[in-house]
Amino acid sequence: MARRGVNRAGEAAILAGLVTGGIGPARSREQFLQGEAVQEDVRTLILNSWLRCRSLGLPLGGFDLPYRQFDPEDRLVRAAGPVLDRLRSRFLGSPMNIALADGSGTVLQRRFGDDSWARTLPPIQQVPGFVFAEQFAGTNGIGLALAERRLIQVYGAEHFAERGLSNGCSAIPVRDPLSGRIDGILCLAFPRGSGHPMLDAVLRRATQAIERGLLAQSSTRERGLLRAYLDAGGASRTGEGGEHAMGVDAFVQGLHRGDQMMIKERAAELLSHGQRAAVEVCLSDGRRVTLVSRPMTSAAGVEGMVVEALFPDRPFADHAPRPPLSLPSHLAPRRSGGVPEQGTPARETPADRTPADKTPAAKTPAAKTPESETPDATTDGLAGLVLVGEPEVGKYALAARRRMELLSEASARIGTTLDVRRTAEELAETAVPGLADFVTIDLPDAVLRGDEPLDPRYDLRRAVVHGIHDDCPFYPIGKRVDFHPATPQVRCVNTGQAVLEPDLKTAAGWLIQDPEHTARVLSHVRSLIAVPLVARGTVLGIVSFYRALDPAPFGDDDRSLAQELATRAALSMDNARRYTREHTMVLALQHSLLPHGVPGQDAVEVAHRYLPAESRVGGDWYDIIPLPGSRVGLVVGDVVGHGMHSAATMGRLRTAARSYAELDFPPDEVLTHLDNLVLRLDREESSEGSSGGVGIIGATCLYVIYDPTSQRCAMARAGHPPPALVRPDGAVSFPELPAGPPLGLGGLPFETADIDVPEGSRLVLYTDGLIEDRYRGIDVALNRLREVLAHSDRTPEDTCQAVLDEVAPVHPCDDIAVLVARTHSLTPDRIATWELPADPAVVREIRADAVRQLADWGREELSFVTELLLSELVTNALRHGSGPIRVRLLHGRTLICEVSDTSSTSPHLRRAAITDEDGRGLFLVAQLALAWGTRHTPDGKVIWAECPLDAP
Repeated sequence: MARRGVNRAGEAAILAGLVTGGIGPARSREQFLQGEAVQEDVRTLILNSWLRCRSLGLPLGGFDLPYRQFDPEDRLVRAAGPVLDRLRSRFLGSPMNIALADGSGTVLQRRFGDDSWARTLPPIQQVPGFVFAEQFAGTNGIGLALAERRLIQVYGAEHFAERGLSNGCSAIPVRDPLSGRIDGILCLAFPRGSGHPMLDAVLRRATQAIERGLLAQSSTRERGLLRAYLDAGGASRTGEGGEHAMGVDAFVQGLHRGDQMMIKERAAELLSHGQRAAVEVCLSDGRRVTLVSRPMTSAAGVEGMVVEALFPDRPFADHAPRPPLSLPSHLAPRRSGGVPEQGTPARETPADRTPADKTPAAKTPAAKTPESETPDATTDGLAGLVLVGEPEVGKYALAARRRMELLSEASARIGTTLDVRRTAEELAETAVPGLADFVTIDLPDAVLRGDEPLDPRYDLRRAVVHGIHDDCPFYPIGKRVDFHPATPQVRCVNTGQAVLEPDLKTAAGWLIQDPEHTARVLSHVRSLIAVPLVARGTVLGIVSFYRALDPAPFGDDDRSLAQELATRAALSMDNARRYTREHTMVLALQHSLLPHGVPGQDAVEVAHRYLPAESRVGGDWYDIIPLPGSRVGLVVGDVVGHGMHSAATMGRLRTAARSYAELDFPPDEVLTHLDNLVLRLDREESSEGSSGGVGIIGATCLYVIYDPTSQRCAMARAGHPPPALVRPDGAVSFPELPAGPPLGLGGLPFETADIDVPEGSRLVLYTDGLIEDRYRGIDVALNRLREVLAHSDRTPEDTCQAVLDEVAPVHPCDDIAVLVARTHSLTPDRIATWELPADPAVVREIRADAVRQLADWGREELSFVTELLLSELVTNALRHGSGPIRVRLLHGRTLICEVSDTSSTSPHLRRAAITDEDGRGLFLVAQLALAWGTRHTPDGKVIWAECPLDAP
């Protein structure tokens, strides 16, 4: 039987109905007892309690509750007595059962609004001493308040035992105001259906009154200890040896603030130990002060500790004497025969220091210190009272300070990266050993991917296991974890709050998860706090804190600390998750916009790499563009900025650059067109009506055209680093290209440079992320790049990998794109050229020459297509062009036919009418060729057509 928990809004609606109706989920209770699925009208905390009761094998009725002896003068009873009396007066005449239980569930006091109604109750609900903890009495107000450690309500059929079906109750923990631990439970019980929403407010006010009474008792005890110290002669006058004695705070006021804090912290540590001790503290100015702790007993018998400070070197000799410490008038020490009004300050001397194997001197009933504790009158120096109090109170203060230190440490240590798993590890490392001995963290796979989890209770995987040692048999990292609905882990997700299990041996919900596995874990740990990792209303996972070494179980202060740590870590994890999601989306977008392969061409052998930055994805890009005439265009660029906008802009620029390149513009014109495009996009995106108004800001680009027929490169750059040229002998150079402005500035020219590139050379194009690093200069990076490239035997793939391995920064803060191209040449025997006069008779001659050339190349099957193409192209040049005509055949991976003339007009494909005598030539060329087009040259134009070698 299992059911997913009701959401918080649903539980609030159920509770509102129970307060007014009071019957409870009777039908669901019967279904639960029969092992059937439970309806949605059962609150999650009630269902969890039922599961625990059933796992313990509790009967539904007729079982006896244990009875325990208790102290009727207990401090909780004394503090709560007047409050219980006022509650009885408030509910006088009504059927109200007012009960006060201790921290174990034992009922200490009862009051009844109507004595006649009380006589109808069974004895266990009338007489104090019975234990109503959940493991004995099932689901009830006192037991559930102890288990949930908060205000709860139980109505009618929500009780597990049958004897409670006719009742309803509200119960709330009573906490020690100093330690925060649960000292007791205040419970109001009433007949079913008699509840009222105002009862919870009454309970809260009554609990606050009891806690104020407990605090008053603690204050009274501390005042008694301070009076005893003064009565014994401590810190009240100038000593006989000349030393000045000062009281609380007066001593530390003359010190530096940092020294004040250190003195008080060390004094609190001594006080919390509850033993005679001495510790030497070195101040910021080099002086040393000795802190001495010794026992003190008040006249009322309260045992405490006094911490005094001793200066042996008269550090305040020139200062005015400090005023003596005095108490308010109502606490002033009485003058009696045996107790002097003033006395010398107590100081521990070597004679007082009790060996470890001896018992200290007994305390006197009159709250005096022993004779041996009287200070040595000949000792010169300063003495002062630093702290006085009970050791237990000191422990609470010390624990509170250490909790604050742990939270401060967490602020600095958690969330240093934008990685979900690493942030979870930082949470575990911070909590061990300051809070827990072992920490496990379970996260849904969706969170690790950057997505939002659908239901973190049923899609968990162990992400972190961290502890004081590695031999604790927790589920290993990577294992899928399915928690039982009654476990603290699922309960904390259902409630959204930390769940405390002080003693795992009695935690039925935890033990039911996997009895064999939990038995092994139980041999190493004893206490647990399970906390949901909640950020912005989303549960990201579960963190479990385990205690092993400390015999004391986790308490409510530990639970609050664990909740705070988890909350801080969850916010950092959610930031990391959102970043991971955005980072993944940008990477996917950028990957879709970059080339996925190398296009077929003969000019170069190409390899490329793209390495995104560690933290953010930028706008680096590259491309390989086949061009007419067996040429190839190589381009790399970098958009300023990071994130989705930069990646999208990169895609737009890459598409535009390819389009301009395929129009066969020279490099400087391609960059000019890109510059205009960036300016236009920048204006559009920064305009007032544009959403976001981000703007492009700028970009850089390097464009190279390599011609294998001439073995020359034409290059131009726009604010981009120049390429590296590795010649066949291994010589490395960086061509001095004209440094054009970055794209987006506008109004400035770009220049093209032509360089010779022998066959077998390597062109290395890269973005600035390769050479720019905060830990080294650009010159250093370029020299390192030169050394890595000076290996003539490396392939482009090997060169790419070597550059990334040996030149790229270890932690790149910008994207890196690398493009390596090893040049090939088209040998003269694969090129045929003819110069033709402007005479129509040459058409027949060029067809015959082309057929003979194809026969020499062994490509006779291409003769028919080639004759037709050349006839149309040469005829077109004769009719519409001017000047001499040049024909060239290039035999590479395809057959390219080129016809050039001195005219700048370009032919256009059109649809010829039935009556037209011309206009069909280019249509025929388009049908026969794989591709065709026109490119302009300084001397005119070239019309080209490309045929596949396997054409019929």
